[in-house]
Amino acid sequence: MAMTVSNYTTEDYSSYYELDNLDQHQSCNIISVRNFSRVFLPTLYTIVFIVGFMGNGLVLCVLIKFHNRANVTDVGLFNLALSDLLFLISLPFWAHYAATSQWTFGSFMCRAVTAFYMLGFYGSIFFMILMTVDRYAVIVHAQTSLFSKHRSVKSATVIAVFMWVISLGASLPNIIFSEANNESDVWTCKQEYPVGTAWQSVSYIELNILGLIIPLLTIVFCYSRIIPVLMAMKSQKRHKAVRLILVLVSVFFLFWTPYNIVIFLKFLHHLGYFHICKWYQDLTMAMQWVETIAFCHCCLNPIIYAFVGEKFRKLVFKILKEWFPVCFGRCTTIVNDFSERRSSMHSRSSEISTTKIL
Repeated sequence: MAMTVSNYTTEDYSSYYELDNLDQHQSCNIISVRNFSRVFLPTLYTIVFIVGFMGNGLVLCVLIKFHNRANVTDVGLFNLALSDLLFLISLPFWAHYAATSQWTFGSFMCRAVTAFYMLGFYGSIFFMILMTVDRYAVIVHAQTSLFSKHRSVKSATVIAVFMWVISLGASLPNIIFSEANNESDVWTCKQEYPVGTAWQSVSYIELNILGLIIPLLTIVFCYSRIIPVLMAMKSQKRHKAVRLILVLVSVFFLFWTPYNIVIFLKFLHHLGYFHICKWYQDLTMAMQWVETIAFCHCCLNPIIYAFVGEKFRKLVFKILKEWFPVCFGRCTTIVNDFSERRSSMHSRSSEISTTKIL
């Protein structure tokens, strides 16, 4: 999913640190907001980077090591994790930018970091949509011979490449207009849109549509069709699957809706509405909170899409046992013993129940 991109982070920093964006005749002191962001943003970005990098990195390692067992779902997981990692790579640079209040990495890195950020954000969203549609097709249209015939790792790889092309297309405006400039002896990295054009407004609208409206509608539609099919099945695991679906939809909605609401409010502010100092201060502070919440979604993607699967969990334990035999070798033994005991207890309870019935 992010993920997390408002004209995006780079322009958000201009909001945090450059008071010249306000009316030149209006005095608006946001020193307290600026001081708060210097501590808050680097700390939270660092935590998100470490946790997200470990989780998504582990997913990539498992999928690469066991690539010979790969299926269509694994292709989606691989690209989702890769998107999140691209996004996460940009966070240390933004953290440093927030802490020092100036960009020290040069013009090329300004565009490169923005490219990682935007490609990761849109890639995470699009691959999450792709995996949702794939689940919908597999469960709801399982009997469709045309779909079954063309559903393969090769076709999934082709679609994944197409998704990356779309992600690049959606990211290009922000990448092209990103520039490092020296303003009053302070270097900044932000989008410099041509004066008199609608590019900035378009970027806000694009983010709301591609970042929330389309993925949320897709998720709600697909899973609203999937749940009745699962409930009609006799499998005992259906309730677990339904709960997982509800968690997935709820997490996406809770993590990304506040962020997109603030983005829409920034769009209204750009159009000239609520153009007062207090509004600017509150919006700047709110952006820091909702942005960090949205960024945390890329930390949860490995848990939601990968680690909940029994097959994938076993592969994770297997690779961790190889890397850290002292710790995870013992942990794996304990988990296996627990599973055996649970299976034995379940078998005994079934025998007792059968005896009672007879």
